[in-house]
Amino acid sequence: MPPPPEDPSPLIGEDDRETAVQRLQEAYAEGHISYEEMDEHLHQVLTAKTHGELVSALASLPEGNAGTTSTIAALNGRIRRRGAWRVPRTLKVESAFGRVHLDLSRAVIEHPVVDIELQLGSGRAKITVPRDAVVDVEGLRTVWKDALYKTPRRSRPGGPRIRISGAMALGRLKIRHARR
Repeated sequence: MPPPPEDPSPLIGEDDRETAVQRLQEAYAEGHISYEEMDEHLHQVLTAKTHGELVSALASLPEGNAGTTSTIAALNGRIRRRGAWRVPRTLKVESAFGRVHLDLSRAVIEHPVVDIELQLGSGRAKITVPRDAVVDVEGLRTVWKDALYKTPRRSRPGGPRIRISGAMALGRLKIRHARR
């Protein structure tokens, strides 16, 4: 008898694990889960090896404020979201100096339309969207350099619509579709 097939999910990195731990801590801090539940989920997250195991460890968490507006802000430094993070309906990203990297390729996107509002002073920004996403950058004002985005030749229907708006002074926004 052949051995059972292995989990085809890709292996996770430390950034994915760190994002999952942060999500658990936020759910506990907001009173959505008990200490015992957090401890149990934390054990699952810390022992997870694949993306599938990580997603299943977070699947039972309550939605929290995913339907509302969330703001990520930093005066300087790096703003980064990767892995299995829950994307809110509206995401505001504010940074005076520094880099921004939003990776939505493995994120949980529960809304058909996601608005990302950028307010960036200087520094680069990179947004990786799901392969089947439709991107709209019409609402983005740039002062120094235009956004770099090529519409994919083949697009599959059914993906989320990502609308990017706001303003960028000195820096460039690079948008790309995930390869997987």
